[in-house]
Amino acid sequence: MRLSLVELVLLAAAAALVVSALPRCSGGAGQRALIRASWTLTPGVLNAAVTPATIRETICRGGWTRTVRPPTSYTNELKRRQLSAYGLRGPPSAYQEDHLISLELGGDPVDPRNLWPEPYPRAAQVDTIENELNHRVCDGSLSLAAAQRQESALKHRDG
Repeated sequence: MRLSLVELVLLAAAAALVVSALPRCSGGAGQRALIRASWTLTPGVLNAAVTPATIRETICRGGWTRTVRPPTSYTNELKRRQLSAYGLRGPPSAYQEDHLISLELGGDPVDPRNLWPEPYPRAAQVDTIENELNHRVCDGSLSLAAAQRQESALKHRDG
């Protein structure tokens, strides 16, 4: 069977169209696959300075997280290593090096077992949940330990 030049061009165009659509159909390009925190790589680690007795001076004090947040030079380097450990591809800018137990809920600021590459836009959505949990701990409607368990479950289960 011989194909004409027109048929060859049409076939090539159709193949290019299929190849360009594959990433969108497989969870790429705007539809990231669900990425969960690994229990092995990122089990979560607590900040020993944050306890139920100290929450008024730590997580419930405005601006406190700025005093313990690690520098981006540290988190950017850790993110590059963890992207590889998690087997993730793509630009590092597509991920936020996030605390599994957030600083707002007494997570360790620098322990790599409490940090993981959380993909955007999920990272921004989870920030809202973290802030709500902090509010509930600080108003006394939720215990610190319960909030930490909820946050861990959220990131290990739902990403």
